[in-house]
Amino acid sequence: MNTRAYWLLRYSGFAVVGIAALVNPPHQPHQQLFRALQIACFSLAGLALLGWLVLDERRQYRRRGLPIVLGALAVAAGLAGVTSGGGQSLVAFAAVAAVAAGAETEWPEAIAVVAAGILPIWIVGPLVGCTLGTLAGYPLLIAATLSLGRNRRSYRVQAEQAAALVEQYERLRAEQRRADVLDERTRIAREIHDVLAHSLGALGIQIQAARAVLTDQRDIDRAVEVLSTAQRMAADGLTETRRAVHALRVDSLPLGDELAAVVETHRQRYQVPVAFESVGAARPLPPDASLALLRTVQEALVNAAKHAPGEPIGVRLVYGQGDVSLTVVNHLSGAQAAVGDSSGDRGTKDDRDTSRERDTRSVGDASGDRDSSGERDISSVGDAGRARKPSSAGGYGLTGMRERLRLLNGTLLAGPRDAEWAVTAELPLASVDMTAGSPPAAPGAAPR
Repeated sequence: MNTRAYWLLRYSGFAVVGIAALVNPPHQPHQQLFRALQIACFSLAGLALLGWLVLDERRQYRRRGLPIVLGALAVAAGLAGVTSGGGQSLVAFAAVAAVAAGAETEWPEAIAVVAAGILPIWIVGPLVGCTLGTLAGYPLLIAATLSLGRNRRSYRVQAEQAAALVEQYERLRAEQRRADVLDERTRIAREIHDVLAHSLGALGIQIQAARAVLTDQRDIDRAVEVLSTAQRMAADGLTETRRAVHALRVDSLPLGDELAAVVETHRQRYQVPVAFESVGAARPLPPDASLALLRTVQEALVNAAKHAPGEPIGVRLVYGQGDVSLTVVNHLSGAQAAVGDSSGDRGTKDDRDTSRERDTRSVGDASGDRDSSGERDISSVGDAGRARKPSSAGGYGLTGMRERLRLLNGTLLAGPRDAEWAVTAELPLASVDMTAGSPPAAPGAAPR
């Protein structure tokens, strides 16, 4: 009910009580006293109601002025209650004042308003010969209406708190939706970056091989073949990029099948022996975990083709009790092994790029530039003696994989191990404590 409706009821009730006082005047033996008392009470009550209305319009004074106005109304109504005739009904406004005090003021002020309505009855009532019903009934009515006011106040406070909670919940939902959108954009951007980095890295190898064939061997037919392979790889990269976003939202093949397909593609593309082994009972992994491990393998295979062309590669997937680990190992040549041993535990991709690119010859034939017998001609390409300089644009592949795994509470280790280069990714499973330590790293692997 709005404020105007409340005031309509109050003034209507005041008018009805006034008419009743005129129709039914006070009785003997205190007729003149009661008449004068009723006139004074009606005047004070009218002024109190008018002041209440002004406070509703000027709310900056309401906090201080409302208890005074309600107290005056309660005094006037209580005094009218000890009279006789129709004017005695004005005592109902003492109850109205008590309800308003209970609902809109604090406990001390509310009790003061109730006392202002009850004390005139108890003080003046015995002097004018009021009955026990008047002396006990009216105070009880006024006190009871105070509890109604307090209940009304509690309901209002609860409603305000509920409205605030709903507003806060809506704000949180809006923030959550915004965070979800940002997370989804980040995932999509990371996925597209990984796909493009993988495709462009392999494409760069093919282009380098074609240039080496043209400049060193003058073999146009083989160069055309290499460029055709590069064209197919570029088309495959575009296809993977288009499918990247869709792949984030749909179920994919089991991780073992995905890795087997990646291994087979690498084996056919680069004509190198790649072994894949899965150990332990396979179990479903969250899409983010499967995707992180898959991209790690792709990055490690491209690095192996770039830095150790033609060397055998091993991919091992292990499902443990509390985690799943994935290791990609490729053999190093003599010079590379010496560099790896001297590098100690540095084991980062940047160290690997620098050492290998300094000591590895051109990798043109690593992209599959082989004759019909399958023999590699890397010696003829590498005899040009052009050792590649470290790339200023590289060095971020495994770093990106490490960040992706870190978001899943996983680890990534990359470094030399005896005469091999090993990349190991480990992810805890959902069934174990995410704060548990990771299994010990392989000998020679670098710390994160």
